[in-house]
Amino acid sequence: MARVLVIDDDLDTRMLLEETLKSAGHEVVLASDGKQGVAIYRTKPADIVITDIYMPGKGGLETIIELRQSYPEVPIIALSGTGAARAMLSIAQKFGAVAVLQKPFAAQDLITTLKKVLHGFLLIGALGLSQ
Repeated sequence: MARVLVIDDDLDTRMLLEETLKSAGHEVVLASDGKQGVAIYRTKPADIVITDIYMPGKGGLETIIELRQSYPEVPIIALSGTGAARAMLSIAQKFGAVAVLQKPFAAQDLITTLKKVLHGFLLIGALGLSQ
């Protein structure tokens, strides 16, 4: 299975993502912001990165841009749950996220998106939206 780097400033979200991904058989590494996530990726690259958009310090868009510049092949999934989520997720795709999920989403939507990305599908628009 894949090594997944999860970057999210919310502890509960990180733990939920970790539990969901580990139960699907993936190795999970956690970071609490973009700066920490990029540093972790530099020392031990992941197969895929999942990042929140809104985080203090280095946010998700900055993180996507930095990872794209240094590691153009890494697949990135962007997450957001703010009121402006759809617009920000669209911008994230323009900066290099290959898939996006709007919070809240079902665990199965995350796993399905991850599988599609890992199998080389570029996803257009938000996938797995769940209310």
